[in-house]
Amino acid sequence: MNAFQTAAERLIQADASHTPCEPLRDLIGEADQIAAYRVQEMVTQARLDAGRRIVGRKIGLTSRAVQAQLGVGSPDHGALLDDMAYADREPIPLSRFLQPRVEAEVAFVLDRDLDVEMANVADVIRATAFVLPAIEVVDSRITDWDIRVTDTIADNASGGAFVLGTTPRALSEVDLPAIGMAIETADQVVSTGAGVACLGSPVAAVVWLARALATQETPLRAGDVILSGALGPVVPVTTPGSFCARLSGLGQVSAVFTQGEDA
Repeated sequence: MNAFQTAAERLIQADASHTPCEPLRDLIGEADQIAAYRVQEMVTQARLDAGRRIVGRKIGLTSRAVQAQLGVGSPDHGALLDDMAYADREPIPLSRFLQPRVEAEVAFVLDRDLDVEMANVADVIRATAFVLPAIEVVDSRITDWDIRVTDTIADNASGGAFVLGTTPRALSEVDLPAIGMAIETADQVVSTGAGVACLGSPVAAVVWLARALATQETPLRAGDVILSGALGPVVPVTTPGSFCARLSGLGQVSAVFTQGEDA
């Protein structure tokens, strides 16, 4: 078993046993993103072989502060699988996660392929059917979130689950850089942010993703859901409860965590 297979198996076993594992950088280094994406692909393929399907993509590391923390100058990306999707207020078993945190994002839903290597803003706008308010549940299979860039990339960009709102808006109706965001739980605001915090605009983040995936010959397709990146600080989830994200001009969406077992 080579280093890539060992790293992938470490993540798969952490997920199956519900026990976080040691970081992967002892196997693939701290900076080799090509190796990290190879491990991500192996773990994703194992899930596809088990009957899952890809329904979209997620963008991570859109915060300049987080990029500086991990020593990188660009975002990363991961796959969204069908069993990660939840509807607004649909119960989410807390037991399915290891170390969950929530963040508010703008979700894009495409009605055209984005398969050109140098996609631009106009391409993304034309390809977007509508946008939705969303909550991403980020999670890490790595003990205590002790991650470097290769750890999070290999671990599907620390993907856990996502919740989509039900108030679609056309891009022409929303000034995405100017939107404000607040996450509330137990009548307290626990995170605030704005569209401009996501690479200047969530549209710019999707442009980056479209280019990255096209060069990897896995382009964005019509029907894909894209989580464009966090608009503010993440919030740990430690007990059952509800988190409501309000995005000005886009509406709101709630993630409701329960003590029940995952189906």
